[in-house]
Amino acid sequence: MAEKRAAQLRMREAAQERVRQTAQAARERGREIRCATLDMPWARCAPARLARETILSGVLGPMMAWYVRRRLEGREVFDGVRPPVIFVANHSSHMDTPAILRALPRRWRQRTAVAAAADYFYRKRWVAAGVSLLFSTVPISRRGGGMENGSADHLHRLLGNRWNLLLYPEGTRSRDGSRGKLHSGAAVLAAAHDVAIMPIYVAGTREAMPPGRSWPKRKRVGLALRRHPICLRFGPPIRALPGEHRNETMARVQAWFDAQEPGGARSGKPSSPRTTPDAGERPMAAVGSR
Repeated sequence: MAEKRAAQLRMREAAQERVRQTAQAARERGREIRCATLDMPWARCAPARLARETILSGVLGPMMAWYVRRRLEGREVFDGVRPPVIFVANHSSHMDTPAILRALPRRWRQRTAVAAAADYFYRKRWVAAGVSLLFSTVPISRRGGGMENGSADHLHRLLGNRWNLLLYPEGTRSRDGSRGKLHSGAAVLAAAHDVAIMPIYVAGTREAMPPGRSWPKRKRVGLALRRHPICLRFGPPIRALPGEHRNETMARVQAWFDAQEPGGARSGKPSSPRTTPDAGERPMAAVGSR
């Protein structure tokens, strides 16, 4: 009798667990589907693009130049690439997005949308409107499976309209400077639209504006305050090979990022690269650490 009651109890618990899992899966699907509905297409219209370019070039650019000394590498890759592409970058600071947008050639910058965490930037409508206008953001789910169930329809429309997309495939900012696992969403989108993935290695922004800070800072050297050196390096376009699994594509992207780390082989860096320091500034002596 006791064994029969124990068996019934186990069956009841198993059924309750299945109900909980089903409910959780339904909630996740609901979040993902709503993610696409949070998009604000008005932020990509011509007046919004003009306002954004004015803010990025006339306000954020000079402001960032007060805190950081920028160096660009590998911009020659744009000479042989046609949009759209999917930019993927390592991520350790809220400064990464404006730094990357400012580093892009203007005609690329004005047609680039930035994937932003829906659960972070789109919880309040006024915040969502602000980041959409300033950085041309689009909402994306940071949870697994975020490219399914219609949650990425707005991303597919963007790429279909020949907009570039900037993704942070780690899903969140690094808290200690180390690089996390790269999720495969970029490879899924790239394969679906037959577009290239263009990696961007960002170094030094974490020191200028680490997680937890809402404003950049200068570094203290003795009694003086100096600008932080940052570097943005553009890598060669990476295309999915016929029959290649998305994880294999991202493994090649990961290998390029590994080569950019201090002491890495830099195998993904073009030979004899041209670098583009800010006008009127001397090139940095070394790339800032992540």
